[in-house]
Amino acid sequence: LLLPAPKAKKERGGQTHAGLKESGIDLGPGLFFADGKRKVDYVLCYKYKKRRSSRGRLSISSNGTSGAAGAAAGNAEESKLSDEEKVLMREEFEAGLLEAGLQIERDKEKANGIGFIRLHIPWSILSREAELQKIKVAVKKVSTFILHGCAYSCLSVKGQFVCFLLHISVTSVLCLWVFQILHEEWANYGVMFKYQPVDLIRKYFGEQIGLYFAWLGVYTQLLIPPSVLGIIVFLYGIFTVDTNVPSQETCDENLNITMCPLCDAVCDYWQLSTVCSLARATYLFDNGVTVLFAIFMSLWAAWFLEHWKRRQMCLRHTWDLTSLEDEEDELRPEYEEALQVKKAKMKAQAKKKVFLCFSFLYNICNTTCITSHVFGVVVYRICMLSVWSMNPDPEAKARVRMTVITTGIVLNMLVVLVLEEVYGAIAVWLTELELPKTEEEFEERLIFKSFFLKSMNAFAPIFYVAFFKGRFAGRPGDYVYIFDDYRMEECAPPGCLIELCIQLSMIMLGKQLIQNNVFEILIPYLKKMYRTIQEEKGKQRSAEDEENEQEEKRPKQQFDKDFTLEPFEGVSPEYMEMIIQYGFVTLFVASLPLAPAFALLNNVIEIRLDAAKFVTEIRRPDAVRCKDIGIWFNILCGISKFSVITNAFVISFTSEFVPRMIYQYMYSVNGTMSGYTEHSLSYFNVSNFSPGTAPNTTLITGVTMCRYKDYRDPPWAPDAYTFSKQYWSVLAARLAFVIFFQNLAMFLSMLVAWMIPDVPRSLREQLKKENMVLMEFLLDKEAPRCSTLPPRQRAPGTEERTATPSHSTSCSKLGDCVRPSPSELKRNTPL
Repeated sequence: LLLPAPKAKKERGGQTHAGLKESGIDLGPGLFFADGKRKVDYVLCYKYKKRRSSRGRLSISSNGTSGAAGAAAGNAEESKLSDEEKVLMREEFEAGLLEAGLQIERDKEKANGIGFIRLHIPWSILSREAELQKIKVAVKKVSTFILHGCAYSCLSVKGQFVCFLLHISVTSVLCLWVFQILHEEWANYGVMFKYQPVDLIRKYFGEQIGLYFAWLGVYTQLLIPPSVLGIIVFLYGIFTVDTNVPSQETCDENLNITMCPLCDAVCDYWQLSTVCSLARATYLFDNGVTVLFAIFMSLWAAWFLEHWKRRQMCLRHTWDLTSLEDEEDELRPEYEEALQVKKAKMKAQAKKKVFLCFSFLYNICNTTCITSHVFGVVVYRICMLSVWSMNPDPEAKARVRMTVITTGIVLNMLVVLVLEEVYGAIAVWLTELELPKTEEEFEERLIFKSFFLKSMNAFAPIFYVAFFKGRFAGRPGDYVYIFDDYRMEECAPPGCLIELCIQLSMIMLGKQLIQNNVFEILIPYLKKMYRTIQEEKGKQRSAEDEENEQEEKRPKQQFDKDFTLEPFEGVSPEYMEMIIQYGFVTLFVASLPLAPAFALLNNVIEIRLDAAKFVTEIRRPDAVRCKDIGIWFNILCGISKFSVITNAFVISFTSEFVPRMIYQYMYSVNGTMSGYTEHSLSYFNVSNFSPGTAPNTTLITGVTMCRYKDYRDPPWAPDAYTFSKQYWSVLAARLAFVIFFQNLAMFLSMLVAWMIPDVPRSLREQLKKENMVLMEFLLDKEAPRCSTLPPRQRAPGTEERTATPSHSTSCSKLGDCVRPSPSELKRNTPL
């Protein structure tokens, strides 16, 4: 529903319409009916085949919410219907609209096979529906409710029917100020550092979209403190890396530490000093301040959730959503049609049970597919390590490890982006097979499946590097092999944290950049260009039609422009993108303190990008009233709690924080980190290599002992190559740190949630004032009426109440006036 226009603008619209009448065109300018007074509230578009004697055919579909999933089925079903059946469907649909009180005006059918029907909803109908829905003023939901309610019987018949609200361009006469402000102060990259006009977004697009942009604004604003602290942590690592003793020992060539080969036969021995840059880079993210930053991020997650609840309560009050009741959802047309097809109830229940088993097995298959793609990348890295190690160039051999890591990460990122689109389609297909009863149930199931599949797809490679890589590789002389040929890969001596950092940053940044530039800009632009080309071809084919010659003289109408835009696919894809990003920011922030800064930069651009898309690139969506962001808040709470566990395990098992602390306070001679590198490496006698695994050729001669990253007894010990006491000490300390960190972070998070009330104090005071004003108004209205009643019919205490001011019961002295309680008002007020 479009907002009413100012009087001057409406007069200008009438003048425009009069000018069109003078030109001989029997149509309005597209924003009004032919009389130039009744505005267009809704537009229906239908496709038809050009024929000489019959009327155009109506096809039915919502504003892109079903997407391409139902297009094929709709076209297949439409081909089975005859022209007579289609005419009956259209007449029944239009009769339902007229019976509901709507006014219809048909556009002339053009030769390109697309026709339009314009709808106007009188003010009396809007007021009636607003009373039923307890809306103070008529909003956009009303027109959608009326349209969908009267078209319900027709929607159960498969077809294709595009319905949408009109966008108001800058040159339009309706809602010019709202659209112009949104276009200039919101959908503009030059104002990305300004606050969003959330109230105007809600007025133009509805509460659902308004809540999304309000949540995105709060999330982006609260990313500023962790971004600043993350940059400080990173700068601390840069300024103190030269004083880090383990890094200095790794880079010291005088120590002459010879490491065991990275692969069998073709790999050579190598010096520990060759990974000097890797050790220094690891310290930038793996230092003592990182632990404090991880604890802060746990508190920040709780603070963010509580702050959003407060902001949401304020928006509820401002937008009059506090009295919004949960309406009983109507059954989905697809569900009703499926029930008509089924013959027996028992058979339907049996099918449902079989499908539930199929759904469970299908989720297992999806999980297996996700892990298999990670496993495939692991095999690729193992093979490439062996192949590139055959290069005789010593400099190339020194860069083999980093080359394999980088190419594997890029391959992982590309696979994640491709599978994300595949899993989105799979989630829609799987939810449609379940056949939910209502739209709300369908949406929740779809969101849950999409989040499960896409989060597993995005986080599986990161989980592998953080918690599995190098844990089951074995030791020299007793390695673990895949398919009896491929040796499991190991972490570098500085640890797997730097690889986890690179993996996380590449997937996070690559996903955001590619999604923003390709999926949200390039692909919609190509689709729009394709539709424009097809429209031009249709006009060229119909140029010979004499009836269309007069139509071509008419300027392009607003509904013609809006029809060429992309259909609205809901806010779920937008939420999904931000929720996955929230997982990147919180789940593994201990390995990448710069993740909040990357998310902040992306969101500042993302807000304006989404704003431009909603204003200029997609059809204006139907307004939906809702009180909150729904299931997404529960998902945010789950991610926040799970992030405490993941960060605890990252710090304990992936980083070197716990082993360094154990060495410094238990095994160090002077209480410093001197000698830590020597302490963390074990010895291996090269004569104990299995046959065929020792290096075929070597550039380092005279090697009798090589070193590897582990805590094991040396070959001269009685129990050679078994786990040493240091290993069990470090393992116990790691488990103890996990328990301590988890309980501390959880306790502090609950403390923050308890200290921050859900309802702001200012809002509570405002609600009290509004209730008091309402009580005083009721008392003022009831006092004269009670005074005219006979004494026996008066409520107890009426004389005293009328003798004193209406807003108080007793005023003994200034400031001691006692106001009546709500229970007293209810008891003493006459019926």
